[in-house]
Amino acid sequence: RIWADDTRAPILQSLADKFLADYNVALVVEDLGVVQDIRAQVLIAVPAGEGPDIYIGVHDWLGALVESGLAAPLDLGAKADSFVPSTLDAFTYTDGKLYGVPYATENLGFFYNTDLVPEPPTTWDQVLEIARALKAEGKVEYAIAIGGDPGYNSFPMQSAFGGYIFGKDEAGALNPGDIGLGSEGEITAVTWMRDAVVEGLMPETTDYDTNHALFETGKIPFLMAGPWALERIRASGVPYAVANSFPDNAAPLLGVQGFLVNPLSENVLLAQAFLTEYVATDEVMKTLYETGNRPSAFKSVLAITEDADLKAMGASGANAVPMPNIPEMGSVWGAWNAGITIAITGQETPEKAMADATQQIKDLIVGALKGMVNLPGSYQDQAGCGAAWDPACVATDLTKGDDGLYRITIDMPAGDWEYKVALDGSWDVNYGSDGALNGPNYTISMAAAGPVTFVYDPATFLVTTE
Repeated sequence: RIWADDTRAPILQSLADKFLADYNVALVVEDLGVVQDIRAQVLIAVPAGEGPDIYIGVHDWLGALVESGLAAPLDLGAKADSFVPSTLDAFTYTDGKLYGVPYATENLGFFYNTDLVPEPPTTWDQVLEIARALKAEGKVEYAIAIGGDPGYNSFPMQSAFGGYIFGKDEAGALNPGDIGLGSEGEITAVTWMRDAVVEGLMPETTDYDTNHALFETGKIPFLMAGPWALERIRASGVPYAVANSFPDNAAPLLGVQGFLVNPLSENVLLAQAFLTEYVATDEVMKTLYETGNRPSAFKSVLAITEDADLKAMGASGANAVPMPNIPEMGSVWGAWNAGITIAITGQETPEKAMADATQQIKDLIVGALKGMVNLPGSYQDQAGCGAAWDPACVATDLTKGDDGLYRITIDMPAGDWEYKVALDGSWDVNYGSDGALNGPNYTISMAAAGPVTFVYDPATFLVTTE
């Protein structure tokens, strides 16, 4: 029994007849929608003994899965040599054991407008030099823009100057006690970004649609984007190419998708055999690549990749840093994004913003914000928070009443907004508009600015407004 997403499920189901003939075991593949929806179901079903034998997941889930005993260690044997090494590193946890069979990778690539810039720049300073000249000629508005959450989407800038998330111990395992977001290299990187904003070479906003549109309309010559953006960039008609490396040979963050095995299954060995004998083959891995629009984790498939953009992204991700897969990473996202946003918008100096972000992460890791009930959302930077979607912002922290309900009255700005409920100052536990873990965003429309009282019921995980 396999849990998969809607793209991979048909491919796996096509293996059923051969598996039945070889092992006399029926293969049942269940389509759970999108990959991100599988995690919540695994956390609920596997401990109850109702989970699948195999499920699709992402490597940075390992912290929650391994610590909860929901993923089995795997041995690929000789097949390990068939995989890109960094993908196996990503699915290797701090105990040195492998917990997933990777099939696809994703990382940012460095896009450049080939009409404006015939050859890609080799340094970040050259990015600005080229743009200064183009801007002086009236051909562009900015040099580059950050297209989404700034922590992830500007990481190649951060890594180029020596910034990092977590250091490593002597054994090479991630060390949550060494947080690099307040390091000298990180401060230098964020200062570089802020200086670019002040000079008018980078916009303050990190809005995904706004900044992708700048590239698609020729208003910026450079953009960092992932394979998920290829469809819209191609449809825009902008002349572009993806460089084989980032300026200063900087490293992006690496995400890896793969197959994991339920350790409580009665078929652990059979599940591993299915993955090594039926999935880890040239034919199946090639089909997974062709339907997934992501670079393959399988060496032979990556070598024959014909899509120039995916091939270039694979090359630029050769030195990629796997997204940290330890539980403490859940405490990083909100503070990291907020710190960079606060710095590049000039609300605080880079030193102060990143020091505050680091302290917030430390507090989250030790549980200092345990018990916080928050309403992170798109409105927060208009309501007293340094940035939007910050689950640890004290300005949107709800207060528990005598009736057991949590309330807060917020002066909401006019417009259409989205929000969720987040607990303990992080995204590890959050509830959506259906009361479900990791559920969809709430929406609220304000014809005019005014106070709104939000009421959270911890019994139903739902929010109502007054």
